[in-house]
Amino acid sequence: MTSTRAQGRHALFPADPHAREIAEELYEHVREAPILSPHGHVDPAILAEDTPFSDPTELFITRDHYVTRLLHAGGAPLDALGLAPDQPAEPREVWRTLAANWHRFVGTASGYWIAQELESLFGVEDELSPETADRTYDRVASGLAEAAFRPRALFDRFGIEVLATTDDPLDDLARHDLLASDPSFRGRVLPTFRPDAYLDPETPGFAERVERLLAATAQETTFAGYLTALEARRAYFLQHGAVSADHGVYEPFTTDLDPARAQELFAAALGGSLDDAEARLFRGHMLFQMARMSAADGLVMTIHPGVRRNHHRPTFARFGADTGHDIPVRTEYTENLRPLLEAFGTAPGFHMVLFAVDEAVYSREVAPLAGFYPSVFIGAPWWFLDAPDAILRWRSAVTETAGFYRSSGFIDDTRAFLSIPARHDTARRVDAAFLSRLVTEGRVTLPTARRIARDLVDAIPREVFKL
Repeated sequence: MTSTRAQGRHALFPADPHAREIAEELYEHVREAPILSPHGHVDPAILAEDTPFSDPTELFITRDHYVTRLLHAGGAPLDALGLAPDQPAEPREVWRTLAANWHRFVGTASGYWIAQELESLFGVEDELSPETADRTYDRVASGLAEAAFRPRALFDRFGIEVLATTDDPLDDLARHDLLASDPSFRGRVLPTFRPDAYLDPETPGFAERVERLLAATAQETTFAGYLTALEARRAYFLQHGAVSADHGVYEPFTTDLDPARAQELFAAALGGSLDDAEARLFRGHMLFQMARMSAADGLVMTIHPGVRRNHHRPTFARFGADTGHDIPVRTEYTENLRPLLEAFGTAPGFHMVLFAVDEAVYSREVAPLAGFYPSVFIGAPWWFLDAPDAILRWRSAVTETAGFYRSSGFIDDTRAFLSIPARHDTARRVDAAFLSRLVTEGRVTLPTARRIARDLVDAIPREVFKL
């Protein structure tokens, strides 16, 4: 048998023995620290209903587009992976597909996380392969039948203290309320206000969605009523524990329009008559308005720009969004965000976390912005960049300009519930490795490195996300 844990306890630590020893000490200092996950995409129903996971494939494959995209790239049709709503796939066969393609995951973060999850949670030490596929599937399926593997039990086992979800502005947040009022549930599950589909006039169904928003808040169909409706729903989220509002935009373009022009664009948006330039103006003004609202109500503003969503239209038409074909693009922050930052960048209490999937901007734009504006924080490596080597590159790119304390703390940003501890463990190991290099080079003392390692998983995310 080939063990998946060739890396052992020194996984992701430096090869140099002295640096490795320091990294291990720093890691042990934070290894058992509670997990703070202030941004992610886990469905709150999983915890509210505490329904057992149905099978290994649902848990490891179909919910994780990191996995399905690579399988698809290797020739596996998405419908054969169970992604077609009208054509369910046999879970064991999907698992066999993963096992047969396991070599495609070597060197990827997903491969590392899955191997870690299989061993740490289910005691699986065999490397996935066609020969081990059924044995591994049965081992995981047997575990999922036990009470210890129900979602709430795993939440406790993982040591999660805070878990934020991502929610539609009109969600009643009943599942969050259920968890908050249940004395047997330890931890906090916080909603996050995600208004993208209500702000982008080019999103299908925009007009109908805005009409529902206005009706739900008893507002008139005017731009002023629209803003008031959004403010009312933000207040509702705040009352139910939200700490942030998240914005997944193609570009972080912002502009401040006069009220008459905003009303004109709003009316045209509802009528479906905006051209591309006008739609961009409207989106930019609404991102500006979201910053204004965050400066007023205190919700942390997170911006995740720079991704061409649903790159392959036939796949989107057949399987929907979040099915693995979102592709990063070049992103510009400095000029796009200038109107917003000139208006709110020094506003007391305003926090804005900037994420990027364009590595070129870390040292050129994001870190310098965070190194001046008290409102700007550097988001952790996101999506295609939350892998060990990319995290190290990010740390090197931003720390010399902005230090450690202008970063957000690690953000797992995942739908894959089981991967949360593996992702946070990866970040803790990589940060320990980075700090160990600074210690061995005489740039940081060991006591200071210990404090920074702890703050990266505790004090920093608490401050940035107002936890």
